[in-house]
Amino acid sequence: MGGYRWRGGLGPAVGMAPGARVDRFEVFFDLVFVFSFFIITRATAANITGRQLLHAMLVLAVLWWCWVVHSVVATRVRLGEGFVPVLMVAAMAALFCFALSLPQAFGDPMRTAAGPVVVALSYLVIRGVHLLLYWHVARERPGERQLLVKYSPELIVSTLLLLAAALIPPHIGDPGRAGLVRDALWLAVVLFQYGAGLLAGAWGWMVTSAEHWTERYDLILIIALGESIISVGVGGNLLGQPVTWPAITGAVLGIVFTAALWWAHYDVLAPAARIAQHAAQGRARVAMARDAYAYVHLVMIAGVILFALGAEEIVRQIADPAISLSEPPHGPCLPLLFGGVICYLCGDMLFQLRTLHTVSWTRVGTVLVLAAALPVAAQVPGLAAFALLTAICVALVAVEVVVMADSRRALRDAALRERTSYEKHEAEWRARWHEQSPDEPPT
Repeated sequence: MGGYRWRGGLGPAVGMAPGARVDRFEVFFDLVFVFSFFIITRATAANITGRQLLHAMLVLAVLWWCWVVHSVVATRVRLGEGFVPVLMVAAMAALFCFALSLPQAFGDPMRTAAGPVVVALSYLVIRGVHLLLYWHVARERPGERQLLVKYSPELIVSTLLLLAAALIPPHIGDPGRAGLVRDALWLAVVLFQYGAGLLAGAWGWMVTSAEHWTERYDLILIIALGESIISVGVGGNLLGQPVTWPAITGAVLGIVFTAALWWAHYDVLAPAARIAQHAAQGRARVAMARDAYAYVHLVMIAGVILFALGAEEIVRQIADPAISLSEPPHGPCLPLLFGGVICYLCGDMLFQLRTLHTVSWTRVGTVLVLAAALPVAAQVPGLAAFALLTAICVALVAVEVVVMADSRRALRDAALRERTSYEKHEAEWRARWHEQSPDEPPT
């Protein structure tokens, strides 16, 4: 009875309407993901090795699966209405603890530490909140509750594997073997999670609002791109040392190439994919939402994390007065920078193929040019290498603006008509407020 009064005082959970958009609370929740992406990048940048990169990708994959489950719950219920924000704040706190513990998740495997255990327990709390909330909103469809029970073992098994990765390695005598066991358990978590998503297929789930779904993933990708800008600022360290022209130039190049990659996705491809998601119905809509957004976006965000690491390191070398400007870049910054952009564009092409069933020759050509330019960039000064990458990304945008001029114009005309129609209906609805008596409350 007390729980009922508590929920009643805050208001009931509100279902998702077909034309719903992302609400403010969801953007507020995403701030924790901003921090999580930042933690992953910072922890990896401290010691960039092949194994550290593997650990970063494993952590990113587990974190992203939490995001996918979160977005699935948001397809059924408004996260900022009624009693739901209270539960979401609990999930936010758990996610924040999860992010804080990530740097210790792959520490010394021979020493039992609180970090890996906190990672597993925080993950359980996050997923548990989502499970309870979805169970509550699925009461209107008993079959959906049965489906939830059917796939809940994924939560149990993945949590047990994370706990095993925290507790088993310290009891293995050989440090090398202990590290391999821990890494294998994390890999098993990722394979089990994403494999369960594929086995689940499109049966039983639904995407009520295609607008909400696409906007949600558009925003999280922008958040990831923001990590690249943060990394450029950290690498330049403009607050910690006197401002120099090389540092300023490197920072400007970082902004320009990130903006070009934003444009490459959001100018034509993202709006066209949004229309395709709207046009799809039933299982086809859910399958597209899973493949293009839940799965392929992970490839794009992994690319962003990689080129953010490369951008930070190359700008640090450019801004460091102890390193000659004529010296070529050293370390892994160039493979990360060029490879990350290639990964991002390949993910973008997979996204285009899945949603629009086309592939742009401009993207294929740009990937080939980037691969060919990497050996050249390794022989020139760091600032020139960064400028070369930026020029290639800007050239992609410039060519597509010309080549896709007709498509861009048609897409924008359709979007304008849609927006005009939407605003007209909204204005007609709100006009009713003026037709009422001043003493009557709005209906």
